[in-house]
Order: sequence, then structure tokens, then C-alpha cells
Amino acid sequence: MNINKVKLIKWAKRIGYGLGILLAIFIGFYSSIYFGLWGQIADSEELARLKQSQATQVLDVNNDLIGKIYVYDRQSIKYSDFPQHLIDALIATEDVRFYEHNGIDNKSLLRVFFKSILMSNDSSGGGSTITLQLAKNLFGRKDHGVFGIVINKIKESIVAKRIENLYSKEEILTLYLNTVPFPDNTYGIESASEKFFNSHTKDLTLVQSAALVGSLKANTSYNPRRYPEKSNTRKNVVIQQMEKYGYLSASEATKAKTDSITIDYQNYAPNEGLAPYFRAQIKKQLDSLLKQKKYFKPDGEMYNIYHDGLKIHTTLDNTMQRYAEAAMKEHMRDLQRQFEKAYGQNAPWLKGKHAFEAAKKRLPVYKKLKAQGLDEKAIEDSLKQEHQTDLFSWDETTVKSMSTLDSLEYYSKFLNVGLVSLDPSNGAIKAYVGGIDYGFFQFDHIVQSKRQVGSTFKPIVYTAALENGMDPCSYFPIKAITYTDVDNWRPTNAGGSEDDDMNYSLQNALSNSINTIAVKVLYETGIANVIGQAKNMGIKSNIEAVPSIALGSSNLTVLEMATAYTTYVNGSKPSNPVFITKIEDKDGNIIASYEDLHPEDNSNTAMAFSDDTRQVILEFMKATVNEGTAARLRSTYQLSNAIAGKTGTTQDNKDGWFVGIMPKLVTITWVGNDNQQIGFSSTGLGQGANSALPIFAKYIQKLNADSNYNKITKASFETPSETVLNSLDCEATSTDGFFKRLFGNNKDERKFEKKEKKKGGGIFGWLKKKDKEEQ
Repeated sequence: MNINKVKLIKWAKRIGYGLGILLAIFIGFYSSIYFGLWGQIADSEELARLKQSQATQVLDVNNDLIGKIYVYDRQSIKYSDFPQHLIDALIATEDVRFYEHNGIDNKSLLRVFFKSILMSNDSSGGGSTITLQLAKNLFGRKDHGVFGIVINKIKESIVAKRIENLYSKEEILTLYLNTVPFPDNTYGIESASEKFFNSHTKDLTLVQSAALVGSLKANTSYNPRRYPEKSNTRKNVVIQQMEKYGYLSASEATKAKTDSITIDYQNYAPNEGLAPYFRAQIKKQLDSLLKQKKYFKPDGEMYNIYHDGLKIHTTLDNTMQRYAEAAMKEHMRDLQRQFEKAYGQNAPWLKGKHAFEAAKKRLPVYKKLKAQGLDEKAIEDSLKQEHQTDLFSWDETTVKSMSTLDSLEYYSKFLNVGLVSLDPSNGAIKAYVGGIDYGFFQFDHIVQSKRQVGSTFKPIVYTAALENGMDPCSYFPIKAITYTDVDNWRPTNAGGSEDDDMNYSLQNALSNSINTIAVKVLYETGIANVIGQAKNMGIKSNIEAVPSIALGSSNLTVLEMATAYTTYVNGSKPSNPVFITKIEDKDGNIIASYEDLHPEDNSNTAMAFSDDTRQVILEFMKATVNEGTAARLRSTYQLSNAIAGKTGTTQDNKDGWFVGIMPKLVTITWVGNDNQQIGFSSTGLGQGANSALPIFAKYIQKLNADSNYNKITKASFETPSETVLNSLDCEATSTDGFFKRLFGNNKDERKFEKKEKKKGGGIFGWLKKKDKEEQ
């Protein structure tokens, strides 16, 4: 045997041994992965019961998505919901031999090996199949150091083959499209469709499908919101691939390439998007509801609102909410500018002012530093340290370096807002605006904030008066008097009209919000009777038994006041506010029905007052809109709807209120500063008719322009009974008559002693009778 041949055989053996050793090492390495030495791999049993975290959906009354509660923004749909062009785009772009391989595409792997590794050609594409990507999406990747990429790839190949053995190709596509990550931290095609195009997956166009499939290559780079040009270029690559593999004709591809991507972005993040305050309240209610054992899963586990893909059906109306938010922003942007301009350089929120110093000492960080024993100078120095912070603005959010004290001064100037609209017939909340921006001001001004309600409490006082026997045509002198039983308290009227010698009817007094008469009506009726009336109308907060409640000194929530006012258009019964109507699991099975969630039946609620009283007070509040303090609804905003209402302004112009009552909608708006030491600089600016009423007016204007809401906007009040109309047949004012002749020499400072009156009794009831005798 020739020596060269011997050498060749030796080398062949060495190579063989070397390859054998490498193969043995690879087999050992592969086995170590397969049997879990590098972490457990999902077995067939686990894969057969795949459970992916799904976002809980919050739906409006029309089943439109208004928000989600999630760790991962994902919601699953069925294969039948995928349009064919979506499937075609995915196959053509990500895995053209998807229907031919068993999870591993050997041809693609060879192409990658030879072109990418041996020939350094980056255009060869990737060797990952849809099934391999699914395996990665389902179980993620772990850090195994320098061997990480190899170990993870082998794990994914094992899982991919198991998936192919367990599931059909349609099922794999369904799993993939329901779990694959899209831009903006979005998981699954349905969530991506709703976020970027405000559309369900089944309604996606070819161009929209191509854009979303194109983004899978690089979520950040091809984000259609952030990088529209790059997204469009990538979309055209997908279209080209579809044409290449016969999914589109040349003409179809050409047209699709020329069509641009139009984004209709919907943000469902907890702090952003539509109705964030409402969604936060829904989450609070769910946290409480789902802890009740009757709402546990069949297996005894508690439902998890972050993972179980629940569907929460609510009363909110998506469109009405948009109108309400738009109206709020339009008005508050302008009001904030006026508010700051009116104060100028003497604003109470500026450093060194009393309101600022008091707010500083309420800061948690101030209290923490104080508890550590630091003196005022050290605390001040600490609070002056600057840091980067996002700043809210009515124009746009900016980032600026500022200290805690600078930030406090900046944010202390902002007015905030609350708006709620209810269907009075059932308490369904149709619109809910808890503040000007949830991302920066998460305090909910509908249910968390209790503020003085001002003159919006007066209708309750007058309601109690009528219920306790007072005649609707009772007259009261507008003149101010001093109450010796309340530290010589002397309530007055805006504009100084308390010195007038005229007597006002109840309707005229309420529609013009006369303070002096409201207190006299309270005394005539009895404080206990007024408080009892408020409780019967659904107010649950404590109301202090003091005469100033006639002027709205009580601190109540916006939702409480809305509940009370529903009585005037709901058969004299308060409507219990309703947020959630039904809860379903991810498969549509009902977990909690309306009856489960709301066992109380409004029809069984006792009437808070008589029908006659209800009709009389409604007439009083119609006059408020037609000729009283809310007349600008007619003059300035040209609203011709059937509206009754009441304005409210509190002491030092710190709170502005407006209540708008329509036959099928009760809406309350509130405006004020969260720091209750800061009010408006003038009544002209801060009164409810100027600060709160315009939000309601702009909101109703938008509803009027939408014919879909004609049932609300064109509804009419019932015609008052003949008895009610007769009881209101009197002049708005009267002369003092016999009363003035008898007591005309008495001076303004005459004291009025508090007395408990019988129905229709007392000096003012007697005055009414004597005046009618003289007329």
C-alpha cells in the first residue's frame, strides 16, 4: 500500500473520529437541552392546554372597546375572524413553505447556512418559521450566556415540532396571530388592529394587514404611528412578496403600493385614551366584585382581571364620552388662560404665598423630611433639587428640569373639572370625565372629591319646603336679616340686592339664586326636614345641621348630586348610578348578569317627594334656564332643548357648578382648583354660569349636531298638571303690603330668631297669605 494512501486513510479516520466526537458532543448537548438541564421545555400536555394572558376588555353600551386592563395588551379571536389577505400576507412574508414543513424549514436553514454564514450574504433572509416564532412568543427566551442563542433555538425547534404534532395549521396560525408582538407593546392581531386602525381584525383592509404584518420584522422601526414612511416602505415589501408568490395580481399589487396607510390610533393604556377615570373606577369595582366567592371560576380559582380576558359590559356611551371630553377641553383651555391672566403677578399659587406654603407642607416628601428631623432650611434645599419631569400643558406635554417646589407652583395653578351624565330612568352613566388629564391628575372629581355644592343645594331646600306644606306662590322679602342663633350671621346676595324692599316668589327666588330667601325658606321648613329630604333623594354623605346648608356649605360628590337630581325626571325616585351591566369570561359565558350586579330595583325605591312637588320644582328650574342665572344657555349658546337647570357658586368663588336636567339625561359639571385655598379672582369669572355651565352647553351642542341622539336632545318634559299650573299662577314679585305697613319702621339689623315651624306656619307663611288677601 502506498504511503500516501496510508496517510489519507489515517487522516480520514482522524476526521471521522473528530466528526464522531463532535456528533457525540452535539447529541449530548442536545439531550441536555431536551431533558431540561437548561430549563424545562413545554411538553405535549402543557402545549395541549395553552393558556395565554389576555387583556380584560372594557366595552361601552354598544359593545365598542373603550379600554383594557392588562399586563400584556392581548385579546384572542378565532381563525374565522382573519381576512384571507392577512393570512396571505403573513405566509408570503414570514414563512412561504408554512403548509409544507413540520415546524422546521430545512430548505430555509440550508439557504441561511450557505448564504449568510459561508457567503456573508445578508439578503438570504431568516430561517425561522411561523411555528418557531410561535414557540418563542409563547415561552420567551432565557439568558444562557455565550450559548444562549444556540440553546434557545434548539428549545424552540423542539417545541415547534411538538406544536406541529398537536395542532393543525389553522390552529397554529390562530395561536401565532393571537400572541405575536406588534408595535407599542401590543400583543395579538386584534389588539393591534384596534389600536392602530380602530378596527376589528375581520374588517382590516389589504393595506392595513400588510402594514401590520410588515411591522413584525422590527416592531420599533416599522411602527406605523412613529415612523409612517418606513412603515409604508415595509408595507410595499409585503405587497411585493404577495405578488411574487401568487397571492396578488400585478394590478392589485400596484394599487396596494400606491394606497397610503391611514392611522386611527386608539390608546388603551390605563393612563391614556378614552374615559380613563371611568375605566379606573371600573377596575376598582372589579377588584371588589371578583373577590366575592359567587364570582369564582368553576375550579374555585379567583378570576384575574389582568390575565383572564374578561369582557366588562358598561353603561358608558363611547360617542357621548368623546363629546363630553371634547367640550371639557375646549372650555377649560380658555378658562385656564383667563384664570391665570386675571391674577397676573399676584397669583395665590406662587412661591411665598399662603396657599403655596400650605400646599408645600402637605407634600408627602415634605412630611417625610420633617419626620427625619431636618430643619426648614435643609428641607427647602432638598426640595429645590432639580430633576427631569413631564409637564402637562393645554398645548402639548413637555419635558423640563425643575425642582419639587417649581413643580408644585406649576401644577397648583391648574383648574380641574368633573362631569357626569346619567340616564335618569335607570342610573346608567353615559359620560364620565373625572378630571382634565388622568395621566397627570389621577384624583377622580366625580366620586373621590367632596366639594361645597353652593346653590345647587337650593332646589333640595325648596323641595323640602313644598313637601312640608309651603305654597309655590309663597313670597319672601329679599332683604337681608341677621340670625342671632348663628353668631349674628347675615347672608347676602351677589350684587347687593339684599337691600331691595321687594318680595320674591319661590320660583323667582330659586331661578335667580337669591341667598337671603333660600335661608329664610330653610328656617321656615326646618333644617331636619331639609336634611331628611336630601337623604331621601339619594345623598349619603353627612350633612351638618347648620343654616348655611341652604347656601350649599355641605361637601358632597358630583355623583351624589347627580343621583339626587335624577329624582326630578324619574318619577320622584333617585336612580342608583350604574357602571357595569354584565361580566363575561373570554368565551362569552356570563359570570355576572345585571340582576346579579344590581339586585336593588329602582321601581321599588320609595318616592322622595310627590309628583306635584316634582313638577313645581322642574318649573322653577326651567325658569332658571329661560330667564334666570342659566339664561346664557339660550342667549349665548342658542340651545332650544327642553332643559331645566341650576347654577352654583361657593364662597370666595372656589367652586363653580352647573346642573343640566333634560327629560332623558341629567348632567352635572363642576370646576375648581384642587387646592381649596385657591378660588377665582372674581365672581364674574368663577360663578357656575361662567366656569361650569359652558362645558354642559358645548356638550349638548355636540349631541344636538348628531342625529343619533335625537331621542335625548329632542325629548320634551311632561306637561304639568292643571293643579300644578294653577298653583304657579302668581306674579314673580309683590309689594310688602300689610307686612311692610306693620313692620315698615323696623331696620335691616332686626334679628330673626330660629323657630321650628309647622307646615305652612311661621311669619313668612303668614306674609304670603296676607299679601294674597291684599291683592
